[in-house]
Amino acid sequence: AVTNLSAMGECMVVIDCDVIQADGGTRSAAITGGWVALHDAFQISVQSGYLEQSPLTGSCAAVSVGVVKGKTVLDLNYAEDSEAEVDMNIVMDGAGNLIEIQGAAEGAPFSRKALEQMLTLSEKGVREIIEIQEQALRHD
Repeated sequence: AVTNLSAMGECMVVIDCDVIQADGGTRSAAITGGWVALHDAFQISVQSGYLEQSPLTGSCAAVSVGVVKGKTVLDLNYAEDSEAEVDMNIVMDGAGNLIEIQGAAEGAPFSRKALEQMLTLSEKGVREIIEIQEQALRHD
């Protein structure tokens, strides 16, 4: 799990994400940036004494992936997304476990092999993003 909810006590967290600039993948950007904001909020809560420990036990990031002109593509931009044969958003934790898969064929059905290729590419992308998240949080 990415969180230990009992460490939150009675508090509730609402993350409201406004993606100011993106070329497709706004859902993925919101989830990935939202996790960084949540991490910072919990760190501040621990430092101020509001919480004893951060409820976060792992990381989380999201990517868009799809099939465009027969090729599996990571991080679809707007043009690719508009002509994709398959369009998916994948959310994973730092251990490579799936949190959410949201996607659809935009025309003809796609094969299990295509799904596996998209999941493999998504995992690579999520791992790269989590490394970047960790670097950014070390420099705060």
